[in-house]
Amino acid sequence: QVQLVESGGGLVQAGGSLKLSCVVSGRTFSSYVMGWFRQNPGKEREFVAAIARSGGTTYYADSVKGRFTISRDNAKNTVYLQMNSLKPEDTAVYYCAAAGTLNVLTRSNEFASWGQGTQVTVSS
Repeated sequence: QVQLVESGGGLVQAGGSLKLSCVVSGRTFSSYVMGWFRQNPGKEREFVAAIARSGGTTYYADSVKGRFTISRDNAKNTVYLQMNSLKPEDTAVYYCAAAGTLNVLTRSNEFASWGQGTQVTVSS
């Protein structure tokens, strides 16, 4: 069983930045592909970014490419999401997720473990 705890959400003005963190415990962190997703009420959970176990490969949704950066520190069991140039449409609950696979994944149903989410609100 793996546990994920996100932090770093909050209220920010458009154009601002936030850095989300997700600490993972319970299993060997470096054996997990990690991802970030986001969701608004009444909408499906949306892929944001994912990172390979070693951190060498990353994938991004087109909507965040060039603005968001996913990274991980395997020594600290932590995955990060640096969000720059935030827009009101980035407002959502952000979730980190873990998948015990070799390949980087981008579909929410491929991730087995999830955090509780952290709210990000971008005001215009």
